Parts: sequence; C-alpha cells; structure tokens
Amino acid sequence: MLLSVALQLRYVCRMNPFPALLLLFLLVPLVEIYLLIQIGGVIGAFPTVMLVVFTAVLGAALARYQGLATLQRLQATIARGETPAIEVFEGVLLLVGALLLLTPGFLTDLLGFACLIPLTRRALAFWLLKRVTVVTPGGAPRKGPESGQSRTLEGEFRREDD
Repeated sequence: MLLSVALQLRYVCRMNPFPALLLLFLLVPLVEIYLLIQIGGVIGAFPTVMLVVFTAVLGAALARYQGLATLQRLQATIARGETPAIEVFEGVLLLVGALLLLTPGFLTDLLGFACLIPLTRRALAFWLLKRVTVVTPGGAPRKGPESGQSRTLEGEFRREDD
C-alpha cells in the first residue's frame, strides 16, 4: 500500500511537483508537532525545548566544522586539476542539513544530522551524483561520472600576445 502511494507520488512529481511539495509542507509540520507533543509528554516541556535548542546549536557548530573541512577538500581537488563534483554535492547537503537542524523538530533534526555526518553525507552525495544529468560542453547529456564517455574536448586555439 505504502509502496504504491510512493510510486504514484513519484509519477505525479515528474509531471508536476506542486502536489508533492504541498503534501511535504503540510505533512512534515504535522509529524513534527506530533513528535514534539509525544516527547514532551514523556520528558516534559522544558527538557523538550532545551533538546530542540541544543540540537540547533550542535548542528550549527557541526555544520561550520564540516563545511570548512569540505571547503579544504574542494580547494585540494581543484588544485589537483580534478572536477570537484562530490565536494559540491557535499556542500549542498551541508547547507540542507544545517537548515534542517535549525528548523525546530526531531524529524528534521534526524534528517539534518544525516546530512552532516560525513559517512551518510558522502553516501547521499554519490547517490545524487549517479542520478544527475551532466551536460558536457559539446552539449550531449550523460548520466553521472561513470558513463564511460570521454571528457576530451577538441578544438583550435591561437595565442595572442599583447
């Protein structure tokens, strides 16, 4: 049942993403409120609020630390003359993770920490990179870095001295 709903939602998203986004923006806050009420009922209101604030502060610190590490890897990759595709995706995931951690709630915190932990972030980045279409300078789209197509560009140049 849940799988058929997910497949139908995937089909609808390809045609028009608005219903899926509407569902996401309605469903996520409802789940967050439910979780906050349930956890607040078990540990109390003040500890629940403090836990939400703590995860936001911890997430901001972790995002800063991981962001600087990713920036250093990005610079090293560029210095080697390689394309920093994984580092770019990791940077985007760090931003998404930081935003999710700043959003109050436990579900968004869980997803945010998944984006900030290096092991899961790298796995997500590879997963995204396999599914993204890269357009080469020749204009031919290809899927991900392992498509087997050559990245050699042919052309002519001339040197103009000033």
